[in-house]
Amino acid sequence: MASTITEKIIASHAGVESVRPGEIVTVKVDFTMSTDATGPLAIKQFRRMGATKVFDLERVGLFPARRVPNKDIASATLAQELRQFAREQGLKHYYEVGRNGIDLNMMVELGVVEPGSLIAASNSHLTTLGAFGALAVPMGSTDVAYIFTFGETWLRVPESYRFVVNGRLGEYVTAKDVMLQIIKRIGDGGARACAMEFVGEAIEAMSVDDRMTLCNMAAEAGAKNGIVAADQATLEYLGILGQEGVMFRSDPDACYAREFVLDGSDIPVTVSAPFAPSNAHPIEDLAGTPVDQVVVGGCTNGLIRDFRLLAKALRGRKIAETVRLVVVPATTKVYLAALQEGLIETFVEAGAVVLPPGCGPCGGSHMGVLGPGEVCLTTTPRNFPGRMGPRDSQVYLGSPLVAAATAITGVITHPAEVA
Repeated sequence: MASTITEKIIASHAGVESVRPGEIVTVKVDFTMSTDATGPLAIKQFRRMGATKVFDLERVGLFPARRVPNKDIASATLAQELRQFAREQGLKHYYEVGRNGIDLNMMVELGVVEPGSLIAASNSHLTTLGAFGALAVPMGSTDVAYIFTFGETWLRVPESYRFVVNGRLGEYVTAKDVMLQIIKRIGDGGARACAMEFVGEAIEAMSVDDRMTLCNMAAEAGAKNGIVAADQATLEYLGILGQEGVMFRSDPDACYAREFVLDGSDIPVTVSAPFAPSNAHPIEDLAGTPVDQVVVGGCTNGLIRDFRLLAKALRGRKIAETVRLVVVPATTKVYLAALQEGLIETFVEAGAVVLPPGCGPCGGSHMGVLGPGEVCLTTTPRNFPGRMGPRDSQVYLGSPLVAAATAITGVITHPAEVA
């Protein structure tokens, strides 16, 4: 029976030959985790269930990343709860400040993600990990508490949407631009509870970092998961020798609920205006908009490739005096690589501030929060009202290239203008 890649991974973890959209199945989970934002509730539910031991000490992780180093007593208390539970249980995957980072990116670095794996955890942007040919499904803390205990969960098999991006992307066009245009086309929540599968020449030509950006923002379309079939680039990125995971691919005659075809050469450099990712425009429509702050980093664009693009644009330049540039490495490993390559020096010399690895200002609860009425251009994934500050602050979404150009000029600017 012909199946999509998502259906194949679900079937393999449900122990059945095949599954169909709409079926509800029980699946084994390869890895699960929580953060300092979601973990305390999962731990509370774990104890309320009467559980005393997690199902596997190597397949449960706790990652402080949201409000660390702690900004106040409340955030310190949440981080403390994670720390104490990790020590009590003897978890292998707990990483203190100084060795930490955003959970999604940390999991890749730690080797717990491989093609064909199934990961369920309490982070809405867990969809990022679909870039490795894995099924990564965000869940609430109560569901994760159950997984902590039993190592399994239930899933409703999603319908699959197929997004074909043909041809070559134009100069200065990145995966961020592609995804903003896709969300514009289908709308916020336009793939609600569905699988978003990305294929085509432009996708195959993307770096794995760029594929992570695509799958990350599947969450903004309301998807259950985003996924790109693993290939040789995936294996090289993961450092896998031979074939460790299972490199599932959709069958040629697999059934999709909807299919969308885009010509990569027609996709413009794109910026999403407040207050939704779907409010996407060619940058020319928004050029000249003054900004108070620019943010580069987070789970969407906080990897070394993103920082190399930023540094290339900033080298030998200063940011505008009216702008604050905030740089947020996704993980300690990314931070160290940027330091070793001299990128951090470039950022600081340009006038940027580099934050500790983690989520930073993305959720509006930590470093880099906006003031009343302020405007920010950010590479992070969301720009809803009140996302990074007061409800009258405004957030625009763009790529690291757009962020660099905007930081230099002080207004939303096409990257070609500072090249």
